[in-house]
Amino acid sequence: MTRPRLALLNAAHDGENTARNFRRELDADLVEFDANAQQLPDHFDFDNDEGTSSSRTASPFDGVVITGSRSSVYWDEEWIPPLIEWTAEAAERGLPILGVCYGHQVLAEALGGRVGGMDDFEIGYNEVTHRGDDELFDGIDREFTVFTTHGDTVVELPPGAELIAENEFGVHAFRKGSCWGVQFHPEYDIETAETVSEGKRDRIGDDRVDEVLSGITPERYEAACEAKTLFDNFTAHCRRVRDAESSAGVEA
Repeated sequence: MTRPRLALLNAAHDGENTARNFRRELDADLVEFDANAQQLPDHFDFDNDEGTSSSRTASPFDGVVITGSRSSVYWDEEWIPPLIEWTAEAAERGLPILGVCYGHQVLAEALGGRVGGMDDFEIGYNEVTHRGDDELFDGIDREFTVFTTHGDTVVELPPGAELIAENEFGVHAFRKGSCWGVQFHPEYDIETAETVSEGKRDRIGDDRVDEVLSGITPERYEAACEAKTLFDNFTAHCRRVRDAESSAGVEA
């Protein structure tokens, strides 16, 4: 079975570590784009081997993954609007998309939702509950452990989107068509969780960071690994979409 080819839109300012995590977790061929530098796939349509237009209407990729970032989607930074606009067009063309944390918020904005700052900051291993009927969470317990780190949240879902996971801090996953956003970080390893937490001392204070660090244990990480199943579920969806389009093209 051919692995899907995914565009990894890396919005992280420490892009190397982020790419490492996603390359480890995604069973796919990844083509990385530095979103901070306004590097995005430069086209959607492509030619097939016969030199004629392909029946695929989205792109030469089977799907897109948008990573986390230290930025907020509402900041006045020149690289953010092109990322949101590209994501909106990709979604409109039916390309499967998975947005993680900041990517989740980019996707929400691109689809017509709204993101805002939180009164609190969610960080550390926390519990999230999904609704049990969405393919992204197949094989994952209804209540599951994940590492979270965010001060923004989706305050208004995009029109037509479905809330599929949440906790007391708000929206943790939504879906619209073949587009999913998850607020948590299923890609994190222990090293990343510790590094990110250390970097929040100026924002949330030493005492809270020390408390979070004390909770980053092998046992908690092992529990959070259950959520990594969603990467397999997403790539399986990308393969199904690709194969269905290929079959339709042959029949045509």
